[in-house]
Amino acid sequence: MHRFIPAANGNVATAPTLLLLHGTGGNEDDLLQLGRSLAPEANLLSPRGKILENGMPRFFRRLAEGVFDEADLVRRTHELNDFIIAATKEYGFSPENITAVGYSNGANIAASLLLLRPGTLKNAVLLRAMVPLKPTDNADLSGTRVFLASGLTDPILPIDNARQLAAMLREAKADVTHHEINTGHQLTSAELEVARKWLNAPT
Repeated sequence: MHRFIPAANGNVATAPTLLLLHGTGGNEDDLLQLGRSLAPEANLLSPRGKILENGMPRFFRRLAEGVFDEADLVRRTHELNDFIIAATKEYGFSPENITAVGYSNGANIAASLLLLRPGTLKNAVLLRAMVPLKPTDNADLSGTRVFLASGLTDPILPIDNARQLAAMLREAKADVTHHEINTGHQLTSAELEVARKWLNAPT
């Protein structure tokens, strides 16, 4: 299940596309308003996670808080990549201009997509992401921009883990901006405004 909302100007083929990836317990509608505020002229592609944890949708299984089922994560990451490819053909948007915007569980699978399928995403906005896995092959993320937003007092995601992810992405040659803010796991309007300015800055 997913939602696709074409660019407001109707130019689906030339507009950028935001891939919106919700957090645990969310759905395909959760990030639509955020996506539109971040990039008013973009196409919005928003899938629902296929895994249910106590009835709550997620994008991949976990064994405990912060402990991922890596085999399932790898499988679901490749499934997500296949979904994106199919969606480019169905809706006609460019595969060369896709930005993931993920929150929590959605940010983690977006980070996994960067590491396992480099080249799929042009940019990524990772809101409350942690190291999803340590791939066996070194990804080359040259030319890929990544914005990480992390809470210094996040009880779910230790800031040191987020810093490890930033270092891992930089090692893969991504252009990483890591925004650390004195808050917890919930998002703030201030950091979303920083993300919006980052996403729309000239490159």
